[in-house]
Amino acid sequence: MSIHAKKASDFISNEERTNWHDGALWHVRNKRDISASKIPEWELLRSTASQIKENVLSNLDNYLIQFEEEAKKNGVHVHWAANDDEHNSIVSAILNKHNAKKVVKSKSMLTEECGLNHFLEDQGIEIIDTDLGERIIQLRDEPPSHIVLPAIHIKKEEVGELFHAKLGTEKGNADPTYLTRAARTHLNHKFFEADAAITGVNFAIAETGGIVICTNEGNADMGCHSAPVHIHCMGLEKLLPKAEHLGVFIRLLARSATGQPSTIYTSHYHKPESGKEMHIVIVDNGRSEQLGKEDFRNSLKCIRCGACMNTCPIYRRSGGHSYHATIPGPIGAILQPNRNLQEYSDLPFASTLCGSCSDVCPVKINIHEQLYKWRQEIYKHNELPKSKIIPLKVTTNILASSTMYNIMGKLARTSLKLLPDFLLYNKLNTWGKNRELPAPPKESFKEWYKKNKHE
Repeated sequence: MSIHAKKASDFISNEERTNWHDGALWHVRNKRDISASKIPEWELLRSTASQIKENVLSNLDNYLIQFEEEAKKNGVHVHWAANDDEHNSIVSAILNKHNAKKVVKSKSMLTEECGLNHFLEDQGIEIIDTDLGERIIQLRDEPPSHIVLPAIHIKKEEVGELFHAKLGTEKGNADPTYLTRAARTHLNHKFFEADAAITGVNFAIAETGGIVICTNEGNADMGCHSAPVHIHCMGLEKLLPKAEHLGVFIRLLARSATGQPSTIYTSHYHKPESGKEMHIVIVDNGRSEQLGKEDFRNSLKCIRCGACMNTCPIYRRSGGHSYHATIPGPIGAILQPNRNLQEYSDLPFASTLCGSCSDVCPVKINIHEQLYKWRQEIYKHNELPKSKIIPLKVTTNILASSTMYNIMGKLARTSLKLLPDFLLYNKLNTWGKNRELPAPPKESFKEWYKKNKHE
């Protein structure tokens, strides 16, 4: 059993949670549909965004150079990291230079990808996630299960128990307003004590050297305005050519993510305040390699809205942690194999290939096609387990022969009628683990058609 299958099985064992998780995410997907339907030019926006990103990926080297030059003109320190280790070392060096021991961080999937929190904690630096969902999972010492809704798998009653244990709130009080106020009081102290602030980057503008951060809680702004040093960590694919292009993506991002017209805060950072320092760390970490793969380069258009997760029938019913990766869901299943094909070879198979992910993607990434392509790559690189290879080879031989197909079809129909349940429902029949096999038809379609084709 693959890692995803095992973790998914563990998640599904709690049927109440599975149904609740499924319903909550489908509600978000429905909000996306309603919001998108109110924009007559929605499909034009998607096409335009995809084309802008295509231009970026085709001219990435030039835009990166331009961005660095403009950022430096603004008094920003620009750093380059080839991988996660370099990223963490650069951030650590900046903090050590300023003797920063207390750090606040807004949502950043890149820093999650690089394992920054644990890296800094091992050095004796306190790093506090200030996004409410991120803070909840940090207190639980677990990774996010969704890139926009990191604590979507947790119920309010569990948050109440967690806050009682960690923050001293009233025992048994699970009122969302009460818990949110308790979190705000707790985090406000952290903001005022912070020696430095770290953020992610939603968009970076090559033309201006500025960055844009989108939040609903204003926590990125709180951190940057209160701390003397702020560090912005971005993947090199986050670039847009010009400021005028930003409007296209702002209209798409929040609607695709949560159904909102826009995030509550869309903050622009171009240069540090007087007496403060601003750093931008540009990270590769496998992105250049993905860019060089023609079949998969489109995945770098992703703006991290999470729409593909909200619609995916597999993700909704298996939970984000089943993907054992920083970025879960359909988009994670095409990004992660690039980083480590052997470790993540199970993820492209966590899909029905229904195409719903591609249908909702705001930048028109052909996600389901890339999932199918990864399956072929996994087979070519001999990373497919024998439990899949052998049945596929047998099935190939059956489907390649009309005679063999007819014989096996008749054998299967007869077996389903005559064999006892203990032979039909066993460990070899994964499909029948939680479902009964359908009643076999009396005859195949070919047999029926041969008898009735002249009627």
